[in-house]
Amino acid sequence: MPTFKEIFSPRLILLTLAIVGFAATLIAVLFLHVSGPVAGLPFLIFGGLTILGIRDMTQTRHAILRNYPISGHIRFLLENVRPEIRQYFLETDKDGMPFPRDKRAIVYQRAKRALDKRPFGTQYDVYESRYEWLHHSIAPKPPNKEPFRITVGGPNCTQPYSASVFNISAMSYGSLSANAIRALNRGAKIGGFAHDTGEGGVSPYHREFGGDIIWEIGSGYFGCRNPNGTFSDERFAETAKLDQVKMIEIKLSQGAKPGHGGVLPAVKVTPEIAAIRGVELGKDCISPPSHSAFTTPLELVAFIAKLRKLSGGKPVGFKLCIGHHWEFMAIIKAVIETGIVPDFIVIDGKEGGTGAAPLEFMDHIGTPLRDGLNFVHSTLVGANLRDQVKIGVSGKITSAFDMARVMAIGADWCNAARGFMFAVGCIQAQHCHTDKCPTGVSTQDPARQRAIVVPDKAERVASFHRETIKALSDLIAAAGLSHPHDLRPTHFMQRAAPDRTISFEELYGCMKPGELLNGKAPAAMRHAWDMATPKSFAAQIH
Repeated sequence: MPTFKEIFSPRLILLTLAIVGFAATLIAVLFLHVSGPVAGLPFLIFGGLTILGIRDMTQTRHAILRNYPISGHIRFLLENVRPEIRQYFLETDKDGMPFPRDKRAIVYQRAKRALDKRPFGTQYDVYESRYEWLHHSIAPKPPNKEPFRITVGGPNCTQPYSASVFNISAMSYGSLSANAIRALNRGAKIGGFAHDTGEGGVSPYHREFGGDIIWEIGSGYFGCRNPNGTFSDERFAETAKLDQVKMIEIKLSQGAKPGHGGVLPAVKVTPEIAAIRGVELGKDCISPPSHSAFTTPLELVAFIAKLRKLSGGKPVGFKLCIGHHWEFMAIIKAVIETGIVPDFIVIDGKEGGTGAAPLEFMDHIGTPLRDGLNFVHSTLVGANLRDQVKIGVSGKITSAFDMARVMAIGADWCNAARGFMFAVGCIQAQHCHTDKCPTGVSTQDPARQRAIVVPDKAERVASFHRETIKALSDLIAAAGLSHPHDLRPTHFMQRAAPDRTISFEELYGCMKPGELLNGKAPAAMRHAWDMATPKSFAAQIH
């Protein structure tokens, strides 16, 4: 006698479901034709779910769907909308990563010129470790009405640039949509600040509205590349001499994935992007981990001099996330040996993250911004170069307090990437790498990016910049100062324990001028300095 299992075998069940589903679909079509949509709708739903269930049980990719047909889709639905559920229903104002709700809200409010004040006092536990604050003055000054600007360009720079202290950080066309780039650049034009291109090159959308551009040159040399992927002097000079290009930034590494290189997934490499970058259509667009135009610190500073000459004397510098200390110090030794001084250095903190990255790199590779900034500032002071080199920074900067805090440690200006993405409409859905951004910011899908109305979003970009600078001016005035460059580490405090506070001066102590050169630097810095050689990035073990 056959068993129950033999009678009701999976094949028999599937066959029965297929017959029932097919029959239900035929009945639905008949009812839709004869009696209208209302009468046939239940049969149509039943038939559709039956066919879906058969597909789930027969597919080989998802184990959950094979065991739990139809209902298993609920799990995948919840997985895909998890960031939105968390943001809108579960988070408090101080929760949420990488940006909490209140940080996103302040950008949205300032971008929309809405009320950005808060009632009922701070939600921080001010006695919790690592809480930070800025000392105010009993004699505050009137807020400065002039926009804070700095001049970037050393003695060998014939076209110095007057830069805002707050600019758009590196985000490439390709990673961001055409409309997002348009909105950012038009906003930069309106507000009088700079727009970093990212390593994807200068696209037509960067040039459409004439906003100031910082051209980032990565290891892929996109926009200044020979067919074999090497650097092209001619192509570089052609673009670098455009009036709109104000500074040249060599990208050595980025905070999201330092030492890894960059990847634009093939799904986002459109024919237009392939043409702009000079890469092959239908394949991942790869930026190698290291440059081919130089392999030693001496070759790097020579490359800086070369780009300065080819660009007609514009400011040239480099960006990096700090890794081995001796490698950065090797560059500084090369600067001292050759006399070729970069006009600026941008420090990208490991908390930077517009680029998609492997989890291990995103979470555990690279130096956080303030630690990297303090090291670079101290090294330049110790080498008697600080007054010749401007320092920019980037890494989760969205508010005036974020800016003031890093300026006290040594930054001359700040860049923001995700903050300006929020101003354009980003909701932190975290689908940037999938080409399915729901707001059209980080996608090449024309249907999705049409959500960005460029004139409206450009005004929001400009407004976010303007209101943040105004807030910075108010903070500086409250501290009794006139300019953010008057900030010093002693103006800031951090709680080390419930009963103990320390100043940033203790946290981020800086060397005195020339201490690296005269051998009086702290032991750790002196040890790294001794390991550095301008002839190689490799450590010299004595």
